[in-house]
Amino acid sequence: MLKLRLLPYRFASARTALILEIHSEVRPGFGSFRNYNYVGCWGALALVPFSERSGQIMKTQNRWIILVVSFVANLIIGSAYAWSVFQPRLIEMFEFTTPQASIAFTLSLGLVPFAMILGGKIQSKIGARFTVLLGGIVFGAGIALAGLTTHNIATLYLTYGTLGGIGIGLVYGCTIPNSVKWFPDKRGLAGGIIAGGFGGGAIIFAPLFQSTIESVGVLRTFTIYGIIFGIVIILASLLITVPPADYKPAGWTPPSSAANNASANLNVTGMLKTARFYILWIMYVLACVTGLMIIAHAGHVAEARIGVTPALAATAVLLLGVANTVGRVFWGAVSDKIGRYQTLILMYAMTAGMLILLTFAPSYVLFVISIMGIGLCFGGFLGVFPSITAENFGTANLGMNYGVLFIAFGIAAFVGPRLAASLFESSGAHDLAFVIATIMSAVALVITVLLLISSKKQVASKKA
Repeated sequence: MLKLRLLPYRFASARTALILEIHSEVRPGFGSFRNYNYVGCWGALALVPFSERSGQIMKTQNRWIILVVSFVANLIIGSAYAWSVFQPRLIEMFEFTTPQASIAFTLSLGLVPFAMILGGKIQSKIGARFTVLLGGIVFGAGIALAGLTTHNIATLYLTYGTLGGIGIGLVYGCTIPNSVKWFPDKRGLAGGIIAGGFGGGAIIFAPLFQSTIESVGVLRTFTIYGIIFGIVIILASLLITVPPADYKPAGWTPPSSAANNASANLNVTGMLKTARFYILWIMYVLACVTGLMIIAHAGHVAEARIGVTPALAATAVLLLGVANTVGRVFWGAVSDKIGRYQTLILMYAMTAGMLILLTFAPSYVLFVISIMGIGLCFGGFLGVFPSITAENFGTANLGMNYGVLFIAFGIAAFVGPRLAASLFESSGAHDLAFVIATIMSAVALVITVLLLISSKKQVASKKA
């Protein structure tokens, strides 16, 4: 069997190149072959015996570089959530109804958790680099081929919706766990940065999409950006590697509780047999339902409740998106300092407080403050839960495990916005939706407090 892998190679001159390491394995009795490396640098190619490069391979790549390129890849796949820029143009061009067009976005969002589970499985077979590369190809193809959309809306569902959603799940589901593995000392920060890239993509690319559509049209915009996105993610994937087993940054000693949890390394089947998984899943659902309920209707609430102009409502939605993105990094870093569950308690409490303020907000300023507070915490949940998954069920199967937990997000995306819309239609106001969301946050807060107490007792009993 022939095994190939790309590795950085450092020459005596301190210059660096990529090498293709070739391992040949043969069955006993059939002879043997030496292991060689195919070295490429500035157009020069050579075969270097494995023994001659001993001590020269950079065994541990700079983890910050991996984090940066993973962030870039997630910034790109997050662009898919700038769907609101494309939808009205497609409706105008092909006379789709709004519900018909929105199914493409629903597909791309709903398929992400399942693609993450698939990505975790693929990653265990072919590695992180090629999983991200595959995700880049699929995502780029999905966006580019959406440029072939006709009056047959199935094309849009298959391309932007299905291929786009699968590509997002492969990239996100691989880069999140891989980054967390590289930063066992800063799991919250690493997970938050990756989630922040995913959340910030729409903010960065929405105005670019808008400008390009005005210049070349909506279909050519799909094609142009799809090709660019695919190429950038493929290039980023070449710098992504998996950390060595039991990797520890220099000078860092894992806390005893982390060491105990890491030793579990449960697979999906093992994780589903634990009561803790279902508790965390419920907590995640409650957090996401509340956040998505507000995010989906913030503009409408601003106009209907506060009576502002559409321009001011759009500004509020933009600020909400910024808070959502910042919250992923901020709360992730906070969780590294004070603990995951302590951070969740703060976020649930702040969400409940902001919902109460939103219910009685008499002015535009207080309205913006309240929705930004909710957005900040909603982003924080997405930044912290990957680390919680790693610390409860281990990192060996983190990609698949977090993908299963992330199904909570998909369900919340379906329930939250529809629940708020139904309550508004039946009552003519948003107050009842805010009250229900506040109760959800309070319930989640109580569950988290009980879970924290239980976790502290488990740690104390193990020490005893």
